[in-house]
Amino acid sequence: MSWIKTIGYEEATGALKRMYDRVKGPNNNVDNVLSIHSLRPHTLKGHMTLYKSVLHNTNNTLPKWYLEAIGVYVSYLNKCDYCVQHHMGGFVRLLDNETRSTAFYESVQNDTVHTFFDNHYKDGIVHAQKLTQAHHTITKEDIEHLKNVGFSEGEILEINQVTSYFNYVNRMVVGLGVNTDGDIIGLSPGNSDEPDNWSHA
Repeated sequence: MSWIKTIGYEEATGALKRMYDRVKGPNNNVDNVLSIHSLRPHTLKGHMTLYKSVLHNTNNTLPKWYLEAIGVYVSYLNKCDYCVQHHMGGFVRLLDNETRSTAFYESVQNDTVHTFFDNHYKDGIVHAQKLTQAHHTITKEDIEHLKNVGFSEGEILEINQVTSYFNYVNRMVVGLGVNTDGDIIGLSPGNSDEPDNWSHA
């Protein structure tokens, strides 16, 4: 499951058990990306607060499938197969178009993801790539370009936050050897209107 000890749902007590009860999925399943926090439950709280805020919040205005697409692409760039699998599952469910989903994943693998989009979304995903692989080269002009092609400043913030979140979680997962053994691929937190609803379904 990982290269460090984790505490499973059945063994958890106290604050960790309370956190697990908030994030668990069917049959008390807790994704490995979450149980990796079990030796420091307070970091699980921080992780879930950030995750739900940047990816699953009704105040975001970019489509959730697009935010998932950014997550899949950033994870692929970071060679984080765990997050690619999980968030590709989410992307497929949200887009609800098997042909387009397959085409998207092929474009990710072929490094032609910018050609998948036929509007300003391609500029957003190119920006996510730059923020992931060459963040130190980003300038004010990059942000002005995103505004010029049609993103609001709030949406630019969403792209930045989702990209930054995945860069964080990719490094956590890869750096601790987390794999998908025992996970239910593609689950995500509940109602976006409820920030405190962290249950996975």
